[in-house]
Amino acid sequence: MKTTKLILIISLFYFSVMAQNKTQVYVIKDVNIISMTLTNAILNNANIVINGNRIESINGLIPKNTKIIDGKGKWLIPGLIDMHVHIPTDGHFGPPKPTQGATFFFDLQDYMTLNIANGVTTLFDLGSRVEHFGQRNEIAKGKVIGSRMALSARINGGKGREMRANTPDEGRQAVRIAKAEGYEFIKLYSDLNLETYLAIIDEAKIQNLKTVGHIPDAFEGKLQEAFVPHFGMVAHAEELAKHCINYSEEEAKHFAQLLKENGTWLTPTLTTMVWITKQVRSLDEVRNSPYLQYMHPLLQSKWLTANNYNKMSSPENIALFENFVKFHKLLVKECKAAGVPMVVGTDASTSGVIDGFAVHDELTLMVDAGLTPEEVLMSATRLPATWLGIDNEVGTVEVGKLADLILLNANPLENIQNTRKIAGVFVNGNWLDKNKIQTNLTDLSKRNIARKNQFDWKTIISGKKK
Repeated sequence: MKTTKLILIISLFYFSVMAQNKTQVYVIKDVNIISMTLTNAILNNANIVINGNRIESINGLIPKNTKIIDGKGKWLIPGLIDMHVHIPTDGHFGPPKPTQGATFFFDLQDYMTLNIANGVTTLFDLGSRVEHFGQRNEIAKGKVIGSRMALSARINGGKGREMRANTPDEGRQAVRIAKAEGYEFIKLYSDLNLETYLAIIDEAKIQNLKTVGHIPDAFEGKLQEAFVPHFGMVAHAEELAKHCINYSEEEAKHFAQLLKENGTWLTPTLTTMVWITKQVRSLDEVRNSPYLQYMHPLLQSKWLTANNYNKMSSPENIALFENFVKFHKLLVKECKAAGVPMVVGTDASTSGVIDGFAVHDELTLMVDAGLTPEEVLMSATRLPATWLGIDNEVGTVEVGKLADLILLNANPLENIQNTRKIAGVFVNGNWLDKNKIQTNLTDLSKRNIARKNQFDWKTIISGKKK
């Protein structure tokens, strides 16, 4: 009798645990799927089953007890990938004391809300710190509903608190340290000297780490020497534009050929230069942005009271940055003609560049520069997944892949602006419909407004209390 009762108790416990761990199964019915595969097959009025965080079937049997999402007249695309972001972390201002923790705490969910609300389900952080590994774990544990994160260690030259290298030996050691610490990519930065830059790229190849980044200032007048094997991707179009003399089509063709011949990809970050130019003129467009309300109040304060771009305001600088904006469009056009792979990146969290929302701005600017909507979508889905080495998991809508998906109310292949018409987003097994997304954004805005007076940039960086 006791044995029977014990078995019954164990069975009840087992089924209780199984019930708690049972994943929700969804089916999106009668949806138009833009697969973004090599052939970019478009499936009209299809049914797609999502079990947990995976795509279980497309036009297969629909299981019982599924949650149905009406996809009639809607369009399904892979989640978007932002290939250049800077994710804020907890931190402190001023020299730290022994045993001191952070003095400024950042809510990762608030940041991720901006990206998920815009269908950005994968992020590439180009300046990662140890805190980012902890953030990634919070998402993996389900404590935060957020985007997948690829992390890059940044190596610079000169002096400073970040990882620095000023000799080839130091550069190689920095790469080995980054590898040991778990970083997946290496970002090269502007103050590296030529010999150290070359050593870092060579060591990264040995350590099987891809490289991305700036073209150091030391290559002024000898840009071609920067294009060596295993230099994987240029992080900004401006890294090439700064070597221009006339901002001409011939220069754009020359730079595109350098990229093509070396097998180096490009992240244009067009929206970054557009926003820099706006801020060099005035702060009005930042101040009046409808999305500023979603940024942390400390960043809002910094952008509006200590804006380094605005401090550069002069007729000469305005003309310079306007030339950059025009040239970047030329460069994208010539890179397309030369067959240089380009991916979408925004430099999100840079002054004026609002996380998540900026991806749609970048898509629009790339179409304006001459890419088709389909090519631009490819640059925000399959191509970045391929470069990151995660194309077996994300980047296309296929059975077995992770269900990072965006449900749209209109066809983005007809008008790229339709990527903004989001009916819902799947990320890591979580379904957020339009109402939930708007509720999250409204809540974030209200909390930011309520605590706005607590975050004055100049006061906080001085270490003084208000």
